[in-house]
Amino acid sequence: MTKREVQYSGQKSQTRKITKKAKLAIEGSFTEVLLHDVRKLLGNRTPNELDTEKPSEEEPKISVHIPPERFAEIEIRISELSSTGDGLGLSKTLDHVYVVPFTVPGDLVQAKVVNYFASDNYTLTDFVKVLQPSPRRDDTRVRCPYFSRCSGCQFQMLAYEDQLAHKKTIIENAYKNFSNIPSNLVPEIGATIGSPLQYGYRTKLTPHFDGPPGRHGRGPRKDGTEREGFTEIPPIGFMLKGMRRTIDIEDCPIGTDAVRSGMARERARVANEISSYKRGATILLRESTKRKSKTSAEAPQLPSIGRVSKTGDVDGNVNGIDETSKSDLSGMDLVSPNNEVVAITETGSDYDEVKSCITDSNAIATEHIDSFVFHNTAGSFFQNNNSILPRFTAYIRNHILPSGSPSEKPIKYLIDAYCGSGLFTVTLSSLFSASSGIDISPASITSAHQNAKANNILNATFIAADASALFAEVAYPADETVVVIDPPRKGCDDNFLRQLLQFRPRRVVYVSCNVHTQARDIGVLVEGRNGCRYSLESLRGFDFFPQTSHVEGVAILNRVDAKEKEVVAQITPEEVRENSSAEDTAQ
Repeated sequence: MTKREVQYSGQKSQTRKITKKAKLAIEGSFTEVLLHDVRKLLGNRTPNELDTEKPSEEEPKISVHIPPERFAEIEIRISELSSTGDGLGLSKTLDHVYVVPFTVPGDLVQAKVVNYFASDNYTLTDFVKVLQPSPRRDDTRVRCPYFSRCSGCQFQMLAYEDQLAHKKTIIENAYKNFSNIPSNLVPEIGATIGSPLQYGYRTKLTPHFDGPPGRHGRGPRKDGTEREGFTEIPPIGFMLKGMRRTIDIEDCPIGTDAVRSGMARERARVANEISSYKRGATILLRESTKRKSKTSAEAPQLPSIGRVSKTGDVDGNVNGIDETSKSDLSGMDLVSPNNEVVAITETGSDYDEVKSCITDSNAIATEHIDSFVFHNTAGSFFQNNNSILPRFTAYIRNHILPSGSPSEKPIKYLIDAYCGSGLFTVTLSSLFSASSGIDISPASITSAHQNAKANNILNATFIAADASALFAEVAYPADETVVVIDPPRKGCDDNFLRQLLQFRPRRVVYVSCNVHTQARDIGVLVEGRNGCRYSLESLRGFDFFPQTSHVEGVAILNRVDAKEKEVVAQITPEEVRENSSAEDTAQ
């Protein structure tokens, strides 16, 4: 019996129901995304309509849904897959939705009731087991023994083509639910571009462990006595689905070989040093790659301690270990002086690569994208699926410039807003006369300068700008400028969108790891302000995180100029809202 079951096991009254009020929804949050899908399954009827709706004399009378007790186990047939990655199933009374993780449409499953949201007509449940699998479900695809418990992956039982199709649906729903853009102004969304690797792709993982039981606060107690430390090795891994509890996970198959090797070593280190910890901690595992061209006369740039191949064979003398000791090291990881785990050597057609796992957040990690190289502090943000980055950057490179008539002014300038360490500025700079990366983080700008220098980029500048005046130092003519936006999950704030519309760039490329906030922001750009607005040219998803419900969105927008306004009627905010309401009613 779990802790939650013990806490509520005595409450068996059929009249008293434990309900939980849904948190205030924030645009693009898990709760709001889920609520849109719940209401769609219920036929877009509001909770009040469901409560007051009466069947006609011809319709069969269906009793009102009475939720089961908390932690009761029930059978549910899954009808749809939510944008959150959870399965949705209707109650027998058709007026309530059960949310069941790790399921697919067509599954008949057993689930445990957890939280009942009466005002929104849905219940969160824990997955227990499959009673009758859907034809779309194939559990032989599952590669992780912790799948259906760990919160990391949702789709390991789904064929990859089904995952990609669902992620296209996620983008479609995001623009229906969050953009307020009439459907006729949203282009057909392209098929989701898949990742070359569906497992072994994550170049960064951050497993963690919780503090000792009863540990609250830091430092000595008020009475001056020291708090107790760990008396045993805690679970080291990731969060249990739906609970703030860590489960012990010794390996993660979506991590790269280097990261997985580093995870094994760091788990052993923490176990040996656990007595020195007074509270929980997060472990950084970040892949770094050293590459050397085979055409060079110099030897490959390998760590001085030797290297470990995929088969576990060791080359050369390692820290004084002679040839006779090699067999004892087979399959093990070796630790370099800068705390890197040398995990694997890979051989490409034109170069050799040595991949290692860095655990120091201040150390420098190196990434290669085609012929470009990027150096970043290991704890900073960089895309975590290197295998898809060549496809991703090539797509943006091929679509960032318009295919307009020769009479139009060419776009000569690039602004990379939220530039970070310069991914887009560096990979796109050859298309432009000049490019500027802008970020509010001085540390990111420092990395961007270094990466431009490492790639011999001579036409790029980087500006650590104040958030209230991001475009103040940019002198590019708006008619000849494209802006790339790649904000964090929360999207752009109103201040940034206001500045962007005031600057009026000819073209905008919006990249986002949260297509729901992307849709919201693009709705603002399409509606426009102060005589400036944009039209959507294209939308497409990229699968940076196979086996999960996450999808990266790339939107291309064009400024609507005066000539176009003569042909295309100006859409007022009121018309946008009316059209959106009409579409909701029709669904």
